[in-house]
Amino acid sequence: MTRTRVTLAAGMSLMWVQMATAQQPAAQPAKEQTLDRGAAYYHYSLSHLYTELAGAYNNRSEYLNQAIDNLRLAMKADPSARFLADELSDLYIQGGRLKEGVTEAEAALRENPDDLNARRLLGRIYMRLIGDPQQGRVNDSMLQRATEQYLKITEKDPKDTEAWLTLGRLHKISQNSVESEKAFQKALDLDPENEDALTGLALVYSDLGDARRASELLKRVSDKSPNLRTFMALAGSYEQMKEYGLAAETLRKALELAPENPDLKRALAQSLLYSDQYDESLKLYTELIAEDAKDVQSWLRISQIHRERRNWDEARKAINEAKKLEPDNLEIVFNEVGIFEAEGKLGEAVAGMKNVLESTAKKSYSASEKANRAILLERLGLLQRTHEQYADAVATFRELAVMDEKNGPRASAQVMDTWRQAKEFTKALEESEAAKKKFPDERIVILVRGSLLADMGRGAEAAAEVKKLLGKKETDRETWLTLAQLNEKTKNWGEMAKALDEAEKLSASNDEKEPIYFMRGALYEKQKNFDKSEAEFRKVLDMNPKSASALNYLGYMLADRNVRLNEALEMIKKAVDQEPDNGAFLDSLGWVYYRLGRLDEAVEYLKRAIVHSGKDPTVNDHLGDVYMKQGNLKDAIEQWETSVRLWNALAPPDIDQAEVAKVQKKLESGRVRQAKEQTPRKSQQ
Repeated sequence: MTRTRVTLAAGMSLMWVQMATAQQPAAQPAKEQTLDRGAAYYHYSLSHLYTELAGAYNNRSEYLNQAIDNLRLAMKADPSARFLADELSDLYIQGGRLKEGVTEAEAALRENPDDLNARRLLGRIYMRLIGDPQQGRVNDSMLQRATEQYLKITEKDPKDTEAWLTLGRLHKISQNSVESEKAFQKALDLDPENEDALTGLALVYSDLGDARRASELLKRVSDKSPNLRTFMALAGSYEQMKEYGLAAETLRKALELAPENPDLKRALAQSLLYSDQYDESLKLYTELIAEDAKDVQSWLRISQIHRERRNWDEARKAINEAKKLEPDNLEIVFNEVGIFEAEGKLGEAVAGMKNVLESTAKKSYSASEKANRAILLERLGLLQRTHEQYADAVATFRELAVMDEKNGPRASAQVMDTWRQAKEFTKALEESEAAKKKFPDERIVILVRGSLLADMGRGAEAAAEVKKLLGKKETDRETWLTLAQLNEKTKNWGEMAKALDEAEKLSASNDEKEPIYFMRGALYEKQKNFDKSEAEFRKVLDMNPKSASALNYLGYMLADRNVRLNEALEMIKKAVDQEPDNGAFLDSLGWVYYRLGRLDEAVEYLKRAIVHSGKDPTVNDHLGDVYMKQGNLKDAIEQWETSVRLWNALAPPDIDQAEVAKVQKKLESGRVRQAKEQTPRKSQQ
């Protein structure tokens, strides 16, 4: 025997000892079998030699047959060696002889149903035939058969860690999170530090929306065995929790393992962007551009960074570079329009979107072109509606249905909603009645019609129609949230609370729970239960400390009650920093400055709020109060007059009669005072 052959034999002998002795005792077979590990090793060694020869000669059949036959003999000599079934299934797969493997395993099971190696062989082959779950291509029959085999294996041999791991993966493919979690937990009970079990269980938690538990498990794996796979999975969990700073920190470690990986660098740059670490993010994107000047996504992100910093010229330069590379990229088009919107240039945004539509117009479109054009048309319609070009918006939305009748329900819903926002309730109702007849079961039509009916004071009718949508597991949560919003419009606080409770029962992740806590906080605030309201908003901020809406609402609630004003100021400033052109946030900031006696700053922000908030009567009321405090009676009266006019222009359910009465009282008092000041005193006559 040559030295090479001796070395190979010695190595395989050691491998056999390690693999065979590492196996837990298998469940006792129905028929008593004698173990002969010497014979098993002999045939296992021969199988490996023939496998190498088969590989060297393009899976030559005689070598592959010898490899399979010897592996069968090894399994017969030592049925307790679990790994042999895996190797045999690999040989059948390698040789494209899956049918033969299935036939052999089924025959063995007919003779001995407790032959676990036959079940392992069968299970592995079925797994090979499942397909590609990541591409959504799954053979459900093969998935079920594989699962059945591993259920039997774990039942007969509950200490088989690998079988529990495989069963966990199969249940995960079946989207059976409960059973998948149990299987991975069983594997961890046998081997508490098993990386595959920790990772598998983490992915189950991630699917359930429990990113925190997922990240805890993945961190254990990455701390013990740092590698790209676990770092990427851990970063993904942090992103689910919106912990972008932690995601960036994790991706930095991953980048140390693969510093030349551009995809990894791009992922880190994006996490840095989302965690507001603009300088470092911009630096990485600039490096990516230097490495590849045609990197469209990097140009796009650079533009977004400059937009966040309100560097409009630089934002536009970067987006122009992206447009040169991919002029038809919808994300680029939207970002360019977004720059105009961020600048407050709605007219330019509308014109830009029109130009895109006109330049890409054709007599006919492919299916994908229709889908892209529908997105552009809807975006234009929304911009026109925001710009109060209601008739133009309606015409644009109607184009959706003309281009493709599949867009009919959505087009009708948008037309209905446009007339609703324009306070053209007769036109909106006519559209809704036509849509109801044409699309009686379309969810979007029913939901938008519900909002319209609620605006018209027909809240009970709206709720009754929307409740018909309940009973569909995948959409019930959203339906309950809609019912909560409808009941908020009609001030039916009890029904709103019930709807939120039902929605919460169907919410698994923090992302799903966050809007429920927010709406419940608003509900308690409207009921003047401020302690409970604050507690709900604190829940939101615990989940998402950067929630601008929660920061603003809670800050305004404190300012309006004239309590903890410095705390209110800090919260509202954080909200405005995130959305500097948000009219509601600017109003809150102006109001807290008023409460603090900083009247000039109050006027500045309230004026900006009027520009950006549209027609919100509360903002004009606030500005009137500030002017009054400054002794500017004339301007105060003008603002209160505007406030009353705007209140009366709202839909009936949106009018807060108590607030209107307060503004009216201030207005009348101001007019009386103005009249007195303008009447000459008798002594001066």
